[in-house]
Amino acid sequence: MKTLLYVDCCIRREQSRTRLLAEAFLKNLPEGWRVETVTLMDEPLLPLMEGGFLQRDELLTRGDLHHRRFDYAWQFQKADAILIAAPFYDLSIPALLKVYIENVSVDGITFLCDEKGLRGACRAGSMTFLTSRGGFYDGSPEEMGSRYMEAMCTFFGTGVYRCVAADGVDMDPAKTPAILADACERAAQAAQML
Repeated sequence: MKTLLYVDCCIRREQSRTRLLAEAFLKNLPEGWRVETVTLMDEPLLPLMEGGFLQRDELLTRGDLHHRRFDYAWQFQKADAILIAAPFYDLSIPALLKVYIENVSVDGITFLCDEKGLRGACRAGSMTFLTSRGGFYDGSPEEMGSRYMEAMCTFFGTGVYRCVAADGVDMDPAKTPAILADACERAAQAAQML
């Protein structure tokens, strides 16, 4: 059985419009997939700073890659596919998701840096990013969320990158249900591509 790692950064939880896309994706997974969920709002995540940064460096210097500090990185590295759901915040992603990415970005686990250069080390054949955006940002230079996630997909070596976005959900409340329905349909189709 293959493992899909679902990284839930739907900050508003049940009120999240992005979560609707994730639910549509998960309901349409092909047979043979097992889902592991990491709900970031419930995790004790901390940004890399001071003592935590020094501890991480010491562990890496010693080659102690199996310390519990690296559990998130190993879970990410071993997944067969990655699903990340997060809203569009301040032209990018929520800080909580960035902190998670800092914690999974570990040399020797999710990427390698040696005499051959920098390359991804993750098993996943694809990363799907689901998001909802209040305005219309698809293709805009101001849109840094999906662009950042696509760059991380390349960095981790996770194969195919897909983004499904519900754009314009705050522009006209009368159109929001149709926008979300369309995005949910595209999320369901993305699940079938696994």
